[in-house]
Amino acid sequence: MPVPCPSAPSTRSVEPPPWHKAWLPVSGGHRLHITQHGRPDAPPVLLLHGGPGSGLSPLLRRFFDPAHWRLIGVDQRGAGLSQPAGETRHNTTADLLADLRALRTHLGVDRWLVVGGSWGATLAVAHAADQPDAVAGLLLRAAFLARPQDIAAFFQPDTAPGPAAHAAWQVLAACVPESPRDDLLPALADRLLADDPAGAPARQALACAWRAWEQALSGQPPPAGDAAPAGEALAALLQRYRVQAHYLRHGCWLQAPSLLARAAACPPVPTLLLHGTADRICPPEGAQALHAALPHSRLQWVPQAGHDPTHPAMAAAMAGALANFAAHGDFDARAPAADRPTPCPCA
Repeated sequence: MPVPCPSAPSTRSVEPPPWHKAWLPVSGGHRLHITQHGRPDAPPVLLLHGGPGSGLSPLLRRFFDPAHWRLIGVDQRGAGLSQPAGETRHNTTADLLADLRALRTHLGVDRWLVVGGSWGATLAVAHAADQPDAVAGLLLRAAFLARPQDIAAFFQPDTAPGPAAHAAWQVLAACVPESPRDDLLPALADRLLADDPAGAPARQALACAWRAWEQALSGQPPPAGDAAPAGEALAALLQRYRVQAHYLRHGCWLQAPSLLARAAACPPVPTLLLHGTADRICPPEGAQALHAALPHSRLQWVPQAGHDPTHPAMAAAMAGALANFAAHGDFDARAPAADRPTPCPCA
């Protein structure tokens, strides 16, 4: 039964420590790092991080009131604290789906609310199609469909306007001067996934350039005082983009069947898509397509928000939706469970 929740919590800057940490051995020599926060006897929530390869972040938990949820986080293969770090062998979407089946069995969870943003939303839909009986609800922020056009657009210089974005793209393209300007991904992936020690400085520079380009696409300037990563932070950044390049080069293994085709197998549980009207990494058109493929879902536009989950309007929408679900078992007790796609008032 839903645990009553009187009001939407604001995003939280101080996070209580986890009450559980563990390692889960899975196939191919991988070990997944698991953490649990919140209340052990509360309704379980599966948190799926983005990327692919980004790893868990406290930000994923800041939208939840820990008094009302059992928050289950897992670093996906090669990401975060999972081992081997940055490993791309035995690391496909099918492997991640098998890992989620193993995680649910390991923790003894019957059904969970599944929450993810960007690639996390992608994996959430794929998981719901793979294990429909495991899913009590889906909260999908900035859904990424992993279609060829979505992946190609990410590397196009005109995806984000403005001189700062143009400069960031030029730096990224300069990391692979041998690549055609309209097809950077193959050369970027080859460079990031190489293992030669002499190429380490070039790989590190590429990871930093990729990070800067993502920041430009998000529409957010770098944080004040943001310095180039070094040491462990730089190693983690390289690990992240190794895994991401590996997935994007293979179409995230979501081309046959596509994510939209898989969506037909998702259960008719409460499903909310939150999408910023100014999102340049995951275009609003993709949210409309996913909404159409999930007839029981609702699509809520977040005006002026881009891809950044910390945008005030997006943070408020996330917190409000979760408070409603805790109190009523639906993301908005006042609205019908389903509606048809609505035009995006895109910024």
